Amino acid sequence: MTSREAERARFLKAAGWGQAIVSPLAGDASFRRYFRLTENDRAAVLMDAPPKTENVAPFVAVDEWLRQCGLSAPEIFQADTKFGFVLLEDFGDDSFTKNSSAGGNEQECYSAAVDLIADLQTFARPEFMPPFDDQRIISEVSLFLDWFYPAAMGEIVSERLRAEFVSLWQVAIAHIWAAGKSVALFDYHADNLHWLPARDGVARVGLLDFQDAVYGPAPLDLVSLLEDARRHVDPELAEEMITRFVERTKQKAPDAFRRAFAATGAQRNTRIIGVFARLYLRDGKTDYLAMMPRVWRCLEQDLSHPALEELRDWFAKNIADELRINAPTADAFVLPDAAS
Repeated sequence: MTSREAERARFLKAAGWGQAIVSPLAGDASFRRYFRLTENDRAAVLMDAPPKTENVAPFVAVDEWLRQCGLSAPEIFQADTKFGFVLLEDFGDDSFTKNSSAGGNEQECYSAAVDLIADLQTFARPEFMPPFDDQRIISEVSLFLDWFYPAAMGEIVSERLRAEFVSLWQVAIAHIWAAGKSVALFDYHADNLHWLPARDGVARVGLLDFQDAVYGPAPLDLVSLLEDARRHVDPELAEEMITRFVERTKQKAPDAFRRAFAATGAQRNTRIIGVFARLYLRDGKTDYLAMMPRVWRCLEQDLSHPALEELRDWFAKNIADELRINAPTADAFVLPDAAS
């Protein structure tokens, strides 16, 4: 038994789950791991987040706030922020992804998820929630230059090219803020949403993986939901959901919201390509390479907005079509020596 396993066993014993059957659940892009606990007729989920790499305190804070707002974040039965363990309500296996694959009503699920985002934006920003500001916007898109570009191109990006890239994003920032700011759960997509049909209204949407919640661009969660890096969202459904959100939130300037949606999507997808490259190159997580073409398609869709023409031209000029269409191959997608 490793030291981490011993710590986990101590936590479960203290929480009254020492005799439970422990079954691993799917992990995520972080170093967190999840386990389902079953004992007789009860079940729970254990989040195991090693404190050297993870901090469960933000998750606990956001969870408590969401529940106070009447939303379906999981009840926390017990938490140890020092050792990185959280014992959670088990929402079951009916994520939006699995529900859709099993023939569930996608339009109903996504409508509820969109309505939840609209409701979330009526709540005041809690004091503990960090800002998603201009500095972070530039830092995130720079991950593309730090990880994807050198591995794909075989060379470190030049200072001239980096300066061009950053300058264009500094212009695009104004478009990102065109629809204002709101609370955003940040990783609001089908794998992190569970369908809870026994509940009412937006409470039918079970929320997970919200520890990175921020106060940022108003379209951020809608972009995350509809430009999903992990699964295809039908364009007609996506358009219906954008229209639903615009109407539900009574946007006074729908065109400005559409512009903000495109700019926020471009920023998010540029970051994701950089993050997926890092997950492979640094952490050895190969599955993320296959997801890149879908993210590129979303990025190019965002860049098709007239307000982002100069950014679109930068990508077209500096990243070859084949690098955007095809998933990188493991043997060719490597960092040059000076960047590794």
